[in-house]
Formats: sequence, structure tokens, C-alpha cells
Amino acid sequence: MNKDRNFDDIAHKFAKNIYGSDKGEIRQTIVWQDIMTILADIKANSAPLSILDAGGGIGQVSQQIAKLEHLVTLCDISSEMLKLAKESVQDNGLLAQYRFIHSAVQEIEQHKVGKVDILLFHAVMEWLEDPKTALDILLQQVKPGGYASIMFYNHHGLVLKNVICGNIPHVLDGMPHRKRFKLQPQKGLMPNDVYQWIEDAGYEIKGKSGIRSFHDYIGNMEYMGDYQIEDVLKLEEQLCRQEPYLSLGRYIHVWAKRK
Repeated sequence: MNKDRNFDDIAHKFAKNIYGSDKGEIRQTIVWQDIMTILADIKANSAPLSILDAGGGIGQVSQQIAKLEHLVTLCDISSEMLKLAKESVQDNGLLAQYRFIHSAVQEIEQHKVGKVDILLFHAVMEWLEDPKTALDILLQQVKPGGYASIMFYNHHGLVLKNVICGNIPHVLDGMPHRKRFKLQPQKGLMPNDVYQWIEDAGYEIKGKSGIRSFHDYIGNMEYMGDYQIEDVLKLEEQLCRQEPYLSLGRYIHVWAKRK
């Protein structure tokens, strides 16, 4: 039985809460800056690049790439998410550049996608029963010289957030699974584990960014300095790619080139 999380039941809520928010804007901004670095390194000629958006949700990032006339295959285990993705892609006039596959990411090889130039695997591993196996399968779908763009929920950020919220006994207990937050993963991945998995698959890590290294830790106290959300975004952009802030992000985005 597949125990991986399927968002059919809350797809609309997920899309609204994850993407239609300040934290969504921060995530999009930082990740897109990294994607632009990848695209610049590949130095694409006139031929469009092939992109695999694995567990792609509504395809926020891949649609930005498609707007640059590249071709995207988006797969997701949730039929509701795929429906929302198709609607969004159609609204943006990008249908001709998309192929949609209703599939678990682990079964992507069955769909004859072929080797791709760029793999996007964002905020999926933390919902999987066996994240390493899924990552291994997907990393094999990339051409030599191609890139993998991986974003995952960070264990260290989850610890820090719980401590800030005063959930000290929960942290001391090893943060066991709780049924509360449907949209918040219950477990984070250890960054060094993920980096090792990527390198073991024959990749060279080219860069890392903390995603929301500050936003989620700002208190809601009575005596606070004045700031705007634009100031928070500037802070994220300025410091999210250097330690120790990188490793404190709620998510970490790492991109790597296949040898």
C-alpha cells in the first residue's frame, strides 16, 4: 500500500495557502533566482530544453521556465492537482509546451519521458515514505550535463520553529508525528543526508539556498521594530545563501549538475 501523501482532498486549499501568500512569494523569488543560474549555465541554444516537474503541483516554477519556450512534463499523483495545473497552464497560454502525467514520481520511467535537461523536484520528499528511493529514480532521468533542482523540508528549521513556539517537550521527544497541520509536513530531512544522496548519484552540487531562513521565525510580539514584507524579502535574498542562515531555512533548495 502506498503511504505517500496525495493532496486530492485539499488540492484547492493547498494551492491557495502555499502559493497565494507572502511565504509563497519568498519561496518563488529565491527558487527562481537559482533556476536562472541553472539556465545560464546550461547556455541553451535555439533548441528548447526538456524539463521534468516531478510532483509538480500546479507548476508554478515550471510555468516560468515554459514562458522561456522550453518544454515541460509535469507528473503528480494527485488528479485534482493535475486538474488545477492544466487550468493554470491554459490560463497562461502554455498548454502547447506541457505534457501532463497522472503518476507517482517513483513510476515515471513507465511513461517513457526520456532523459531531460532539468529535473524539478520541489517540496515532495518530505511527504514520501521512502524519499531516497524516489530521488534516486528521478536523478537517473537527467542527461549528463543536465541539472537537478531539489527542494526539501529542512529538519533543522522544523526544530527551530518548534523551539520558538515553545514546543520544547515535543522536540525532546524527537518530534513524533502529529495529525494537526494538514499542509505542514510532519518530518524534515537532514540536509547532509540529501546532499550525500545527490552526490552518490553522480552529481556535483553547484549551489544551495535557504528558503524562508527568517520569515517563519519572526515573532508576533507587542514590542517589535517596524518592517514591511518587502524588507523581509530583501533580508532573505541577502543572507539565504550563506551559513548559518542557509541551514536554518524552513526548506533548502539545492541544485546539482550530473557528471
